[in-house]
Amino acid sequence: MATRTRYIVGFTLLSVLAAFLLPAMPQPETYHDFADHREMLGVANFFDVASNAAFVLAGLVGMVVTLRRHTEFAEDRERWPYAAFFAGVVLTGLGSAYYHLVPDNERLFWDRLPMTIAFMSLIAAQVVDRIDTKTGLALLVPMLLVGAASVVYWRATERAGAGNVMPYAVLQGYSVVILFLLALLQPSRYTRGNDIYWVFAGYVIAKLLEMFDRELFGLGHVASGHSLKHLAAAIAGLVVCRMLFLRRLQPRSPTLASNHDRA
Repeated sequence: MATRTRYIVGFTLLSVLAAFLLPAMPQPETYHDFADHREMLGVANFFDVASNAAFVLAGLVGMVVTLRRHTEFAEDRERWPYAAFFAGVVLTGLGSAYYHLVPDNERLFWDRLPMTIAFMSLIAAQVVDRIDTKTGLALLVPMLLVGAASVVYWRATERAGAGNVMPYAVLQGYSVVILFLLALLQPSRYTRGNDIYWVFAGYVIAKLLEMFDRELFGLGHVASGHSLKHLAAAIAGLVVCRMLFLRRLQPRSPTLASNHDRA
């Protein structure tokens, strides 16, 4: 096994251990208390609900780009992780809108479940692009199941009165770090591979907007940080869409071939 692959496998194993060995962390009830409660057109929390339309739009555009005949894939089956990713983005928009109508833990489940579909599918897609098609496709379903299991486990523990959101939190952190490691350590077989760094930027901006939900809403009461977070995260999805639309399969240079062979 190549050194680069060892790093990725080692970090994966450490993340699995951390998810179950770290102290249990219940979901804070204050999580559901967002800054913008304004009602409009008879819809409670209108802007936190309506801003999820950006996810649905980004996901649908991404599905069209992924499945169009002219989008470049070395093998047709390489489309499926990206199709799953954009399906997850659409479902995230629907699930998040449902959650924000009446925010509570039960509805939050339907927000987080499709987010794991998007996270895990994007990891599998990057493994396909950067390491090996067969490996990435083989990982897709197991990773989707692991992602779903983290959310199902959280809801089960909440219902049992001993909530533990730690596995889901670790999974989200793992997704970001493993995508960064893949981008850093293994070049893509396609052009536009560095566009993934803009996805990271979008994610970081979205988390910062979420953290400063009330502070941003206080600046004129125009838009809350959480509503803006939805828009920033959806733009990150559109970055993936643009990457697929513009990319081309790179000639197999000796350096790139050597890197993939060592992976």
